[in-house]
Amino acid sequence: MFQPMLQASRFYLAHFFAIIGPIITIKSFIVYLSYFGLKEKPFSIAPNPEYLYMSERHKEALLHLNYGLGDTGGFVLLTGEVGTGKTTITRSMLKSLPENTEVAFVLNPALSELELLASICDELSIAYDPDTATLKSLTDALKARFTDNYKAGGHTLLVIDEAQHLSPSVLEQLRLLTNLETDDKKLVQIALIGQPELQTLLQRNELRQLAQRITSRYHLLALTESQVFAYIQHRLQTAGCDTALFSHEAVAHIYKRTQGIPRLINLLADRCLLGAFSAQKQVIDKAVVDQAAKEALPMVSVNSEPDSESKLKKFAPVLSLIVASYVFGFAAAYIF
Repeated sequence: MFQPMLQASRFYLAHFFAIIGPIITIKSFIVYLSYFGLKEKPFSIAPNPEYLYMSERHKEALLHLNYGLGDTGGFVLLTGEVGTGKTTITRSMLKSLPENTEVAFVLNPALSELELLASICDELSIAYDPDTATLKSLTDALKARFTDNYKAGGHTLLVIDEAQHLSPSVLEQLRLLTNLETDDKKLVQIALIGQPELQTLLQRNELRQLAQRITSRYHLLALTESQVFAYIQHRLQTAGCDTALFSHEAVAHIYKRTQGIPRLINLLADRCLLGAFSAQKQVIDKAVVDQAAKEALPMVSVNSEPDSESKLKKFAPVLSLIVASYVFGFAAAYIF
């Protein structure tokens, strides 16, 4: 008898939150920025060079990239685990390049040899006929552009992100591009950015010629616990807050939960700020971190007793009605 009513209430409740959820989220977001004295989100996962925290490891990585690009060689290599800051460092490197550097940024390297050359031509605004394009015609077009840049006193840089997805044949095609050179300088340099699997890929025997052309390489590691504290403070200050919002115990717990990976730190710290605002706390403690980790980090396990779980399932229909009636009343009061 009550089953149709329960299904209907859940249906309308789901649609209600689909409409009102974004409104509440946006308003909460704006209020929590004001609550902590922030001018913008300090822990966005977007690779913003302004928020780049230069730990010793990040400084070394940027130094290696800049050194390699200042050389006359063909390739530079930056590797690191997912979320360690490779893309952010790369963008910071690009900001420091001379104005006469023309850059082609390839974000989707899972391409064939012909598709890769076509993508580079697209990035450099080189016209070609896609119906008749061949490896030779595209290589000739790229060589002409590289030569023109060189004669004009400029330089060409190709940046390949997620390069671990490149096939050996495509990597060989990239190596052939670096054969374009003058007596003392390569006409194009290539930065390969990728996960640790890229190092394994480059150890293959058929790629030994390419590996020998890498003039600078660096593997980026995660942050230490002390660096996590400095990282969080740096991002808060950049966003306009000079107050230490996270206790030392909270930072230690964030490090434990994220293993020092910046992207995970951003996800967890952002949720901590929202949780602290909801609880009207001025300082984030371990309890806030624990709750935020359950909500923000997909790999966090939540311990629950089987007996308690079975009891919740037993009373789920009744609880659904209670929660539905409460939420409708709260949302109406909140909006109107």
